[in-house]
Amino acid sequence: MPVVDPIADFLTRIRNSVKAKKKVVEIPASKMKIRMAEILKETNFVRDFVIVEDGKQNIIKVHLKYVNGMSSITGLRRISTPGRRTYVGKDKLPRVRNGLGIAVLSTPKGLLTDRQAKKESVGGEIICHIW
Repeated sequence: MPVVDPIADFLTRIRNSVKAKKKVVEIPASKMKIRMAEILKETNFVRDFVIVEDGKQNIIKVHLKYVNGMSSITGLRRISTPGRRTYVGKDKLPRVRNGLGIAVLSTPKGLLTDRQAKKESVGGEIICHIW
């Protein structure tokens, strides 16, 4: 059965794996999901990720990061959904958990964090918050 919202599926798989204390989570790959995994690695929310080619869609294996038994990711929240898109201008970029988390935005320059979007001076669609 096809997934209606692939980004929500990506976030849910990570959320469920963190709650189950898994070390690795497998997610079907797409360009957007690969970029989101890159952002999670750049911001030190995950240890690493690997793209495994399987001849069809490919799979992203995300290696979750734990410090003293606690996950680096304490929360994930989808903001803009297929039924309700949420956009912000460059002057109204959100701060997640007073700067402790990140907001992932889809901008004309690709997927960026809130800090990168502020530096680039662009707004866009808020995909999710991660803290």
